[in-house]
Amino acid sequence: MKPTHLALTSALVLAPMAGAAQETLSLYNWGDYINPEVLDAFTEETGIAVTLDTYGSNEEMLAKIQAGATGYDIVFPSVHMHDILFQLGLLAKTDIGQAPGFENIDPQFIRAKTDPEAEYCLPYAWGNVGIVYNKALAGEITSWEDFFALGSEGQKITLLDDLRETIGIGLIMTGSPVNSTDPAEVEAAADYIVDHLQGVTAFTYDSVPQVISGDVAAAHWYVGANIFVADNSDTIAYVIPEEGATLYQEDMCVLASAPNPEAAKKFLEFYLRPEIAALNVKQQMNGTPNIPAQDLIPEEIASNPTIYPPQEVIDRLQIFEDLGRDLQLYNTEWTRIKTAQ
Repeated sequence: MKPTHLALTSALVLAPMAGAAQETLSLYNWGDYINPEVLDAFTEETGIAVTLDTYGSNEEMLAKIQAGATGYDIVFPSVHMHDILFQLGLLAKTDIGQAPGFENIDPQFIRAKTDPEAEYCLPYAWGNVGIVYNKALAGEITSWEDFFALGSEGQKITLLDDLRETIGIGLIMTGSPVNSTDPAEVEAAADYIVDHLQGVTAFTYDSVPQVISGDVAAAHWYVGANIFVADNSDTIAYVIPEEGATLYQEDMCVLASAPNPEAAKKFLEFYLRPEIAALNVKQQMNGTPNIPAQDLIPEEIASNPTIYPPQEVIDRLQIFEDLGRDLQLYNTEWTRIKTAQ
């Protein structure tokens, strides 16, 4: 859910095969969610060739794994999906929490309820989900209210094609927690979204180019929009809405079906290094759980209040949890939202 989350479909081979016997590693990650320089550095040091496939949502990734995809070594689930993968028996135990360098990880980011000792997965990256907007078309945006007002005024806006994130806005705006399992609260949240669909042209992850071009005035999107803001600061901006927003975190997990588990463990250990985590942040512009890495990232990222928000803003951010069977409440309301557009 993330940083850039552009859903790519083709596999990217990041190192040439030196021969049939060369050790390999296969990653399955959110679209454009890792700095290729990190992968190049890993290959240069270890000789392990890395391939990368990408997905656009947790659900897409889970569906592919459950459908029998067995070629992947590492996936990058959000925390609630980390818990789901564990419960389904799809994760390999790595004991990464005992690895040298794990002391670099801020303990508050060991969030998965099923993995309190980090025996399986490594906290990877975190951020928030807010609004990216075209300055000329939208003016100054500070809130979800401003965002939906654009639609009612005849401007075009987009929402993420993600039931938890989009219904989450409705929950925030109706004063309920984003992990509510109260049917009345979830229905009221969906009602809020349905009542504010005017101007919503699509549920999509591929919004930022439209915001830059002016085809869309504003989009519900990830903090990784700052990558594009840096290159288009006169045109677009990103904001965390004042009513509150969601906090996301992805973890790096080795699959139980991984064909190259030792190479996968090497990669998790490699990513514990502060300079490697910082290298990823430099390109991704999101938060890192690696404490010493925070001293190595560029000042313009460290001082950006939408990437590293002040505590009073963090206090208004909520992170998703695994809802178990209660997710069906959301599935039902999501169908209603999509068919109402």
